[in-house]
Amino acid sequence: MTLRITAPARTGTERLPDGRLLGWAEWGPADGTPVLFSPGAATSRRLGFGAAAVEALRIRLISLDRPGLGASSPAPGRTFTDFAADVGEFAARRGLGRPAMVGNSQGAPFALACAAEGVTGPLAVVSGADEIAEPRFAKALPDELRRLVGLSVADPDAAERVFAGLTPQAMWDMVLTGSPDSDRAVYEEPAFAAAYQRALQEAFAPGPGGYARDTALAMGRWGIALSSLTVPVDLWYGTEDTAHSPDQGAGLTLRIPGAVRHLVPGIGGAVLWTHAEAILRTLLGRAGRTAGAGTP
Repeated sequence: MTLRITAPARTGTERLPDGRLLGWAEWGPADGTPVLFSPGAATSRRLGFGAAAVEALRIRLISLDRPGLGASSPAPGRTFTDFAADVGEFAARRGLGRPAMVGNSQGAPFALACAAEGVTGPLAVVSGADEIAEPRFAKALPDELRRLVGLSVADPDAAERVFAGLTPQAMWDMVLTGSPDSDRAVYEEPAFAAAYQRALQEAFAPGPGGYARDTALAMGRWGIALSSLTVPVDLWYGTEDTAHSPDQGAGLTLRIPGAVRHLVPGIGGAVLWTHAEAILRTLLGRAGRTAGAGTP
């Protein structure tokens, strides 16, 4: 398998009103249709996806480092709502309007928060982390994960201290160990593995605090008003993926008005990279833009 993994065309930081920096990276034409990207756990803005599709569809893909990861300043105690406010400010300062967004893996609840707060448009949730602190999942979780979820709900600060013990290498090992063969074929492709590991190193460069806060938030109760979402939402899961959501997003889909779930056979959590064009074409359709057309 050969995947086209390319370095960003443009990178930079945006200064927020409180002085913090928000790191970003872009792929595709600078005048393309903007699509924001909330990356997966412990990866930085530099791990993009679908480089060929982004160019062909004239998409300006903009990946954001969450606070405390990569080039973004830390924001101790931040919430999902705080991140949505950062994204709203970023979009306003760069004249993006209410752009479409993609949320991958642990980046999914952050993207959902942006949609719930009305700062973004149509949303694609890809291999999205589910709200596993919901009581309905209690019996479906392994004992250790259930313990960490309970800690994240009861004492988020203590949970952060636990998660802060992870390293980029531990994250890489965890990804490979927990992945089906179909995903490992993607992750172990040399160019992809190198890009993924660079993104992990960059994300952890300021320290583990950003990842730790992300994970405590994602494993706790979200407090996101999913039932109030008014933008189109598509959820994409590989049929071999049971790590991100015990029911592959079935319950999550029901909680979001009008949401559409897509199950992709023969792949697991790597579906973002194997089916990027289908995901982006569908997202453009929800945004009312004909795939391949110019910027609206």
